[in-house]
Amino acid sequence: MRIVLSLIGGLAALALAGCAAQGEPAHSLAGSTWRFVTIDGSQATSPRATLEFAEDRVGANVGCNSMGGPWRIDQERLLAGPLAQTEMYCDGPVWKDEVAVATLLSAAPQFELEGDRLVLRSSGHSAELERIPESAADSAKR
Repeated sequence: MRIVLSLIGGLAALALAGCAAQGEPAHSLAGSTWRFVTIDGSQATSPRATLEFAEDRVGANVGCNSMGGPWRIDQERLLAGPLAQTEMYCDGPVWKDEVAVATLLSAAPQFELEGDRLVLRSSGHSAELERIPESAADSAKR
């Protein structure tokens, strides 16, 4: 009888360990692509400025450099980083947008997600984004 109970206990522990190894379910942002509409209250300089959420990586391009890194959601905050970024020379309004977005993403911004609208806010920076439908996002990558 003790052997059976030990065996059942061991199997239960293995089953629980397997569940824990799978981690939390992906957030609804996973697999989505967003277009920056405004950055710090002004229209985004580049119409191709995007933010893309993969399962565990986030990527952004605001018109010049690309940045990306791991991400997760914790208590209504987007935790991204550390972010790696390309370092091409950029000038003018696109550079201002790029600095604002890099600072925003690194600051654990609060986020509001309502349908096809995403708002990110931290002290000093904000962005409003609209979801790019999956078929359009796939076409843009080609």
